Amino acid sequence: MIGISGKSQVLYALVFTTRYLDLFINFVSVYNTSMKIIFILATYATLFLMFYKFRSTYDSHHDTFRAELLVVPCGGLAVLVNHDFTLLEIMWTFSIYLESVAIMPQLYMVSKTGEAESITSHYLFALGSYRALYVVNWVYRYYFEGYYDIIAVVSGCVQTILYCDFFYLYITKVIKGGELKLPA
Repeated sequence: MIGISGKSQVLYALVFTTRYLDLFINFVSVYNTSMKIIFILATYATLFLMFYKFRSTYDSHHDTFRAELLVVPCGGLAVLVNHDFTLLEIMWTFSIYLESVAIMPQLYMVSKTGEAESITSHYLFALGSYRALYVVNWVYRYYFEGYYDIIAVVSGCVQTILYCDFFYLYITKVIKGGELKLPA
């Protein structure tokens, strides 16, 4: 688990837990329910592996980002800016806001160490690509269904902006066969 931020993983666990609270009261389909359960279980399994099974490989000395500086403002913003002032809606909105910045401890860790192993770089690229696929979803839903969610779109844009510098370094260094080392 060297090079992976445990704090980012904890934030993602919080994201999926708060986003999928409706799992217990709103059945959409077997697929939807199954995927929510898989996301939650996989996220908590990752935390178990990081903090217990492979604890000796976790780099807590470099994973020093203060996650509360993300959680508290996202919680406050979710209470102030949401679609419907209900507990489930506020939790869903909180999860959207938090997901947009949950990668910051990981990016901070990379910037603090000045480099990332190849597998960590590919992991970060996959996370960013996952968000890029959301853009395709937004365009599709707007074009074919006339639907857009301003909270999700703005939060997604914030997350994409956070990834831009990493994407540039990934494309110019890792894809060309080098290592991800930050410029001094």
